[in-house]
Amino acid sequence: MGKVVLKLGDDISTDIIYPGRYMATVLPTETPQYAFADYADFNAKVKQKEFPAQSVILAGKNFGCGSSREQAASCLKGPDFVIVARDFARIFLQNSINLGLRTVICPGIDASEGDELEVTADTVINKTSGRAFATVALPKARQAIVDAGGLIPYTRKRLGEKHGSAA
Repeated sequence: MGKVVLKLGDDISTDIIYPGRYMATVLPTETPQYAFADYADFNAKVKQKEFPAQSVILAGKNFGCGSSREQAASCLKGPDFVIVARDFARIFLQNSINLGLRTVICPGIDASEGDELEVTADTVINKTSGRAFATVALPKARQAIVDAGGLIPYTRKRLGEKHGSAA
């Protein structure tokens, strides 16, 4: 269960998530400091590590539109955010899966900042309002990558299974 720490609207671009002026920073350990850099109050809390793991960023439609920059997903993965949105831009969603960022497609979601959300396999439950909203599941292969922590850990696991050892 996580608290909604930021509520956004539709068409949140990768330039908003991770401004282009920070593109020289690519290490996943360094990108979180630039998450929503132009939202000064929120960014300061990210830098100070004020949000517990699994805190929720809530968005409308087309979250992560714009460029294909992987840093937009990695800067959210570092603080272990869960992104719940009505839907995601295709490239951002794939980058998120590859990095193991938990993204939840929930077309009917209705919540406010401060609400407590519980995410199950097929539902987001707003514990504050008592309402439940159906989610759209990722295909099993993509979910397996997220569950493994991203494409690299998933591949290592699969290679280990194939060769009978831990990779």
